[in-house]
Amino acid sequence: MDQRVSLITLGVVDMKRSRAFYERLGWQGQEVEETVFFQIGGIALVLWGRDKLALDCGITGEQVGGFSGVVLAHNVRSEAEVEEVITSAERAGATVTRPAAPTFYGGYAGFFNDPDGHIWEIAHNPGFPLAEDGSITVPDFSSQ
Repeated sequence: MDQRVSLITLGVVDMKRSRAFYERLGWQGQEVEETVFFQIGGIALVLWGRDKLALDCGITGEQVGGFSGVVLAHNVRSEAEVEEVITSAERAGATVTRPAAPTFYGGYAGFFNDPDGHIWEIAHNPGFPLAEDGSITVPDFSSQ
């Protein structure tokens, strides 16, 4: 697993309130399908509904109460690499919360908890190609 974070997703209770907060800080975001993306250097900060984020991570039932609402994403270049990283993380002591599988956005992803319960998403997302250095650029959703 390369040493990088591609996206930080914050599970929010009130999307309008959260987006307005970041915009008051001077940040400019794009909303697509009830998700707001902010480009922050070579990574993205994402705002998404907290319940949707927990479900996407494979966090259900009693686990939701302990869910921090923060997910770190590590994007990779292929579905095979997703599988490799998830397997390596599990061997290193991670708990897989959702095995790698196709996603609703046309990508491929899986999730794991580190030993302290922090959630990582390992994803191949063709809509967010990686630069040579591993950074991502949020696409211009207005042209889609």
